[in-house]
Amino acid sequence: MKEPSTIATMAELRAEIDALDARLVALLADRARLIDRAAELKPGEGMPARIAARVEEVVGNATTAATAQGLDPALVEGIWRALVNWSIAREERVLGRGDGA
Repeated sequence: MKEPSTIATMAELRAEIDALDARLVALLADRARLIDRAAELKPGEGMPARIAARVEEVVGNATTAATAQGLDPALVEGIWRALVNWSIAREERVLGRGDGA
């Protein structure tokens, strides 16, 4: 990624944003594959899809990282809660519950 202060035009800036967005999508796809593996492992360990303490740990880790990077932790919390809820619903479908609750 280029240093933002070195970007001279909007076209160049948009290209950087588009490239970054593609990287973010690839990372989300990687995370989804890990979630799929979690859904495979959890039954053998007697674990449900939703573990409240783990949800809070994951969200807390993300907001702490956001704060360290100078990013609004409330924004990150909202994104991560949506991501975690989506992930849990994905696990529940695999685990046979399918209701997303």
